[in-house]
Amino acid sequence: MSGHSKWSKIKRKKGATDSKRSQLFSRLSKEITISVKEGGGGDPDMNARLRLTVQNAKGANMPKDVIERAISKGEKDESSYEFSTFEGYASGGVAIFVECLSDNNNRTVSTVRSIFTKHNGSLGTNGSLSFIFTRKGVFEINKESLSIDMEELELELIDAGLEEIEYDESTITLTCAMEDFGNIQKKLEELSIEASNAELKRIPVSTTELPVDDAKKVIKLIDAFEECEDVSVVYHNLEMTDELEQALNE
Repeated sequence: MSGHSKWSKIKRKKGATDSKRSQLFSRLSKEITISVKEGGGGDPDMNARLRLTVQNAKGANMPKDVIERAISKGEKDESSYEFSTFEGYASGGVAIFVECLSDNNNRTVSTVRSIFTKHNGSLGTNGSLSFIFTRKGVFEINKESLSIDMEELELELIDAGLEEIEYDESTITLTCAMEDFGNIQKKLEELSIEASNAELKRIPVSTTELPVDDAKKVIKLIDAFEECEDVSVVYHNLEMTDELEQALNE
């Protein structure tokens, strides 16, 4: 868990200052469009999937007009997107799990394979990493938006299936089993708490630690995937040591 959490924090810091912000908005726009097409229309009050996606977009400070354009596109666009996953290893034996949304699966397969090869990784078969990653519900809440006592909040959420709660200077991160995702979401709604981000993520059961120079090569592979238009999210089990975190923030 520690590796995943540290990387998430680093990505949030980087995302505020570089082009990853536009990449994030592009991914969220696609997810909003798909949520409209597959979840039952463009009204968030009637479409639970869209409501969650829009909530995540607002949490990422995505402009209202961009959100509205993505919803409109979902109502009019006739193109179809296909969800696909890819599993493999980066150099040093780091596990890489890639989730994609694409309107051209052949292009996606070719691109993913090329990125693995270019960065000295290897594409494996689906299911080969099932023992490394487990799916969990993860909710992020801005501390300043809370009006409830922290101890009271934790007790309420434990009854709904909370497994772990983490704090940093501005964010509370909640983790639950995949099957309790809906319970936690419902409990937060009952408490009038809106998460800045809520989704099912693949959390590594164990992590792989590498020397800083080797780890940076893995980060380059991860960045290459995240710059790919067809890629929605990349998971890995690289251990984010203090030395690596410092090197990435320099």
